[in-house]
Amino acid sequence: MNRKKLQKLTDSLTKNCKHFNKFEVKCLINLFYNLVGDVTERQGVVVGLDRNAFRNILHMTFGMTDDMIMDRVFRGFDKDNDGYITVSEWVYGLSVFLRGTLEEKMKYCFAVFDLNGDGFISKEEMFHMLKNSLLKQPSEEDPDEGIKDLVEITLRKMDHDHDGKLSFADYERAVREETLLLEAFGPCLPDPKSQKEFEAQVFKDPNEFNEV
Repeated sequence: MNRKKLQKLTDSLTKNCKHFNKFEVKCLINLFYNLVGDVTERQGVVVGLDRNAFRNILHMTFGMTDDMIMDRVFRGFDKDNDGYITVSEWVYGLSVFLRGTLEEKMKYCFAVFDLNGDGFISKEEMFHMLKNSLLKQPSEEDPDEGIKDLVEITLRKMDHDHDGKLSFADYERAVREETLLLEAFGPCLPDPKSQKEFEAQVFKDPNEFNEV
């Protein structure tokens, strides 16, 4: 990408991006094109990270291991649902993922946990996510029974209108009362250590930064 085009893209994304400054946006754009590889932008061809490339980043950089959650995080970034994360989806997605407000992170996490996108987190969805994210431990008991109990306990704590499923209002109220419940059904945000390492690596000192 030539300098003029990069400058224009940086300005446009910085204007609409709440949590990154111009220098940081430029670093993220450069990283994106490094990850995508040397692709020639042609009319009608989507330049972006596919599901596997993105899951690889989530796994290698942010230590995520849960396939179901990683898949949902991909969908959270891929706003137009075309199977690729474009440069703008990458920057805006990372803005919430790394530095979002509690409000933004609640909306993001809820969308990740609402597996079928119907606006609720159902008992079945909780069961699948908890079964996936809990460590498999050999025991005499039926593990599914333990997970069903956990779902019931979670509902008692979070389902304020007692309709057997979580709406965003239920979830928001529970998280505002107890922030640890933000990732109640699986880790879908970076832990502070990997966030710090990622930012330190990507947002290098401007004096060391070579423009493309």
